[in-house]
Amino acid sequence: MRTFRNIKKKQIESRHMLFILSAVCVLAIFFSLVFNINGGPLKTIAGYVFVPMQQGINNTGAWIFDKANDFRTLSDVLKENEELQAQVDELQKLLTDSKLSQYELENLRELLALDEKYPSYEKVAASVIAKDSGNWFSTFTINRGSEDGIEAGMNVIAGSGLVGIVTDVGPNYAKVRSIIDDSSNVSAMIATTGDNFNVSGNLQSMNESMVISFSGLKDEDDQVKVGDPVVTSYVSDQYQQGILIGYISSIEKNSNNLTKTGTITPVVDFEHLEDVLVITKLKETGE
Repeated sequence: MRTFRNIKKKQIESRHMLFILSAVCVLAIFFSLVFNINGGPLKTIAGYVFVPMQQGINNTGAWIFDKANDFRTLSDVLKENEELQAQVDELQKLLTDSKLSQYELENLRELLALDEKYPSYEKVAASVIAKDSGNWFSTFTINRGSEDGIEAGMNVIAGSGLVGIVTDVGPNYAKVRSIIDDSSNVSAMIATTGDNFNVSGNLQSMNESMVISFSGLKDEDDQVKVGDPVVTSYVSDQYQQGILIGYISSIEKNSNNLTKTGTITPVVDFEHLEDVLVITKLKETGE
């Protein structure tokens, strides 16, 4: 009980002291203003009391002002960064669209050049929509079918030459077997000499050296050389005449010394087929 009274007494004394000091300060300010007291002990007291308070207030205000400026600057930087990022994203999208448009344009130009290369054949453009597993487009499906006039046996070209032949047709799709497939056989000839022989698909040699095989070449005078162009033969019962297949990449004599075998580098990129042309005319065999 006594302790509570002591605390209460001290609180009352502190309040009295605060009141007295406040009154002294007010009186000092009053006398200073009324009697224009600029010097003496009052000024000295004011210097010790009010000047540090004023400096503290000024420093605090300056710190708050700097922090406010820093906050506004950071906010402006973040806003500017968001705007710049939006511009970068928009430019990136435009660049991607431009690249895609350029790629599609190059594909169309390639098909147009191929169309002009074989002007005597009517053609339908088609896109590849599916393929069998593996790296190569040995067999694949296109988005054109019987409703577009496509029939089994029609030749398919792309890039710079022969891709393969249509093997199956639906209303709005068709399946194609390319010349690199193991089951493919093409009657071909050397464009410079007219010598006929057989070109066979070979996925193993495509995996190893990106070539296909040929056999049965009769070249008694050794006129055929590496680099000679190979085209579809006029004696073929499936392929139109004169379509470029590829170029001789190697030649070997058989043990009978009568025929030669070797390899051909195809002119078509069978790893990246997207668009093709279908020749809408079947090979005439005279039957």
